[in-house]
Amino acid sequence: MFAGMASSAKRRAVGLGENPEESENSSDENPEEDGDSGEEDSEASEEEINEEVMVDFEAHTISTNDFNGVKKLLQQLFLKAHVNTSEMTDLIIQQNHVGSVIKQAEVPEDSDDDDPDEVFGFITMLNLTERKGVQCVEEVKELIVDQCEKNSTGSAMEQLDQILNDTSKPVGLLLSERFINVPPQIALPLHKQLQEEIAEAQRTNKPSGKCHYCLMISKTCKEATRSIPARGGPPKEEYMFVNAEEEFFYEQAIMKFHYSVQEEADSCLSGRWSFDDVPMKPFRTVMLIPADRMPAIMDKLKEYLTV
Repeated sequence: MFAGMASSAKRRAVGLGENPEESENSSDENPEEDGDSGEEDSEASEEEINEEVMVDFEAHTISTNDFNGVKKLLQQLFLKAHVNTSEMTDLIIQQNHVGSVIKQAEVPEDSDDDDPDEVFGFITMLNLTERKGVQCVEEVKELIVDQCEKNSTGSAMEQLDQILNDTSKPVGLLLSERFINVPPQIALPLHKQLQEEIAEAQRTNKPSGKCHYCLMISKTCKEATRSIPARGGPPKEEYMFVNAEEEFFYEQAIMKFHYSVQEEADSCLSGRWSFDDVPMKPFRTVMLIPADRMPAIMDKLKEYLTV
């Protein structure tokens, strides 16, 4: 356990007809089906939605106990993409000198529902170049290249291909996943800790410390019906980041593109996936960031996420 990594959060039952415990574990793109609860349940549901419980989170070194929790979060990211999430979880656990999992600081003794080992989020960096030939690594690269081809320009495709195949400048996959009810403030200590671990890995010549580029796949969304600005002109293309802090990584990316996961996450347009009652379409945003831009990103995180 790392010192000073606790963060306050509000647990909220967000789906109608769910209780807080059930809603706590639902990932952001596969929420429980709400069903038709009927008018008579609406008042009770409203009370449930507004129920708040303060929770402290802590970061721990990733261990074999965390396999199911980490895999579940990877599935939330990759959805139905052809990526072996079990193998990737094993890789993440094997290199536990880098990365952390988020757990609840204290599970009340009288609680029947909370598992003290439950994973609420995790962060790590996997050196994709060093693990060339490993099935899940090749599948991630194939997914990115395939989506870049469909959703970006020829020059971006060329750039991506060149970077992924340059063994002298390794590419690391930065994974930072958490449940939707964990606040963004927790990202600051997690990223700080990760950068320290990467620096130590660099000092001791470990693969995770050798990355020149950082590849990220972020969960994003945009309005299902694009509004035409009042003064005419093209509709606005605004992507919102589910992990709000990842917008700072996007700003520093030298290559970026979006691809839709609408077909893979068809339940995401239920109540949870709306802002101000505007239904949102789910996307993935791929970003490639030079490692030397991390200090600038960390400065932004400190500026906006310091509690």
